[in-house]
Amino acid sequence: MAGLAAILAIVTALAGGYRINLTPSEPLGLWRIAPLYRPAAVNDLVFICPPDTAEMREARARGYLRSGSCPGGVAPLIKTVIAVAGQHIEIGVSVSVDGRVVSSSSLSLRDGKGRSLTPFPSGIVPPGYVFLHSAFPGSYDSRYFGPVPISGIRGLAQEVLTYVP
Repeated sequence: MAGLAAILAIVTALAGGYRINLTPSEPLGLWRIAPLYRPAAVNDLVFICPPDTAEMREARARGYLRSGSCPGGVAPLIKTVIAVAGQHIEIGVSVSVDGRVVSSSSLSLRDGKGRSLTPFPSGIVPPGYVFLHSAFPGSYDSRYFGPVPISGIRGLAQEVLTYVP
């Protein structure tokens, strides 16, 4: 009976848009996917499914992405939109958007296991895409994989019961 109740609670939570974040890119704990009834905007914290690309398959193989319900079998990411279509991204020692340096955006040339990381080339965010960021130093975000399609946005990310380790 307890097992059935636990399964029912999990299914209800998932159907209600609740997710557990176990990655340090954002605070750990319970989050909710809130509907987004407008186009994504700069500073929106979103749940987004990464596209099923060669870069994302490599990220999955390296252990950067967890298993989940998105294309390619990965979990949605929680990231902040720092640029939208038409904005210019400059990637150097850190990231700049339209000439303004993004705080906590320094690049790493190696991941935590010493494997090389290749920054995404600078450029303009194309129509239908957003550029994502997390202030967590080890975050795998658009600094490395580039802009992602807005079609992958599941909704706004709202903290419910979280903590920063």
